[in-house]
Amino acid sequence: MRTCNSGATTTDAAVATDVVALRRSVVAGAVGVFVHWFDWAAYAYLAGIIATVFFPAGNSTTGLLAVFGVFAVSFGIRPIGALVFGPLGDRIGRKRTLSLVIFMMSGATLAIGLLPGYASIGIAAPVLLVLLRLIQGFAAGGEFGSAASFLAESAPRRRRGLGVSWLEVGSLLGFLAGSFVFLLLSTGLDDEQLTSWGWRIPFLISAPLGVIGFIIRDKIEDTPEYRTLEASGSVPRSPVRELLRSHKRQLLQAAGLMAAMHVPFYAVLTYLVTYETDHLGHSPGSAALLSTVISLLGLVLVPLFGMLSDRVGRKPVFVGATAALLVIATPAFLLMRTGLAGTWIAGLLLGVILAAILGTYAVWAAEAFPTRTRQSGLSVAYNVTAALFAGTVPYLMTVLISATGSTLVPGPYLMVFAAGGLVAALSLRETAGSALLHAGDVSDGTAPEARQVH
Repeated sequence: MRTCNSGATTTDAAVATDVVALRRSVVAGAVGVFVHWFDWAAYAYLAGIIATVFFPAGNSTTGLLAVFGVFAVSFGIRPIGALVFGPLGDRIGRKRTLSLVIFMMSGATLAIGLLPGYASIGIAAPVLLVLLRLIQGFAAGGEFGSAASFLAESAPRRRRGLGVSWLEVGSLLGFLAGSFVFLLLSTGLDDEQLTSWGWRIPFLISAPLGVIGFIIRDKIEDTPEYRTLEASGSVPRSPVRELLRSHKRQLLQAAGLMAAMHVPFYAVLTYLVTYETDHLGHSPGSAALLSTVISLLGLVLVPLFGMLSDRVGRKPVFVGATAALLVIATPAFLLMRTGLAGTWIAGLLLGVILAAILGTYAVWAAEAFPTRTRQSGLSVAYNVTAALFAGTVPYLMTVLISATGSTLVPGPYLMVFAAGGLVAALSLRETAGSALLHAGDVSDGTAPEARQVH
């Protein structure tokens, strides 16, 4: 007969409860990010076909530039979405904004999949395409802040880093899934089939994914921290005003962390493919394969780095990653010049560093903000830095290489943002394992630590 003391039983039950809570919050938080990045990858890979379908025949370059212009506009509107959904989530709850943004994103994506082309409705086709991409970008401006706040506040305290890191796992999975669907379409259909109807498939697929995500999010409870604010009558009336008045330092620190994530992310996972083919002479297939391997590596390493930050702290992991990027960035691009093997070694090194940043930046930024303004702070910091630095990476790299004549430009460029992230990280206090309710969050005088329920 097996016996155990009551302490062990209590501990086992607590661990089991933690695991269930973590799984539930991860699925609800990451599903919208997956849908968003699946759509992002599909649109990027199908850009040439979309240009043919939605813009007048003639100059293919003009059509392609128009498609990428629509792509850029969807980035530009995200800060507006952040200013709407961030404060909304601080006022009405994380759950409601999570449900609203995924409903808007998947609805607009479905509409793009059903939209007639230029040959059918003329100028209305590109106009409607722009409108739907604006709706997607507007909703995407609320996705990160809602999901990161929800995951941070729902995950067990001692596994918070692991829980929030799955936000980026969702991003990588969505990106890879979009790439894989495009690969299947491009190999299984001829050009005429792909142009006439095949391009619609990824957009139509994302609609049921969005419905599933909406159902999952609609059935979850809001976070313990937000429910505490509601119960104590401490929900803020003007979160953005409060954020700018009392938490500008945290906003700037979070922006530093996020800029140090955005630039390596787009440089390593998107621009590096173009860099390899245009400046190193590698085949498109080889470049795409390296990008895929780096993404797969990230799927494994990102949650491991999130877990590591729960054990040793956010600061050692993030500082170590940005310091390594500061040292390795330029030598990595020098190594790429030595041949295909050097390119792979350098790319994988940069991928490991990126995974460490992805595994820690979101949870650390979430812990820096008080609960009253957390979603506003995360939304504004993430989307403003994305609009300024993320979508501009390929363009600026191309311009700077052309202006300087040096293919080493990406190295120093990455170093600038690594240094900014390092400064932000060194100015932040360690927050692993801390309570998410800060002093001043609740108005009834209850100590924040007493309000922390997990």
